[in-house]
Amino acid sequence: MVFVKVRDAEHLEEALKRFKRECEKNGILREIKKRETYVPPSVRRKLKSQEAQRRMRRTKRRRF
Repeated sequence: MVFVKVRDAEHLEEALKRFKRECEKNGILREIKKRETYVPPSVRRKLKSQEAQRRMRRTKRRRF
């Protein structure tokens, strides 16, 4: 959980900016987007496999 205390004589916009920065640093927005839709296990496995194949192709290309 992210907490941001508003400092003395600090504008709300500045505190909001600090809050957003902390959320990004902790990966909260990424997690929310990931959980936004349900992905069935079969599709998840397929995506994971495709990602692994893509990584293998990229590493092979870099070696030569």
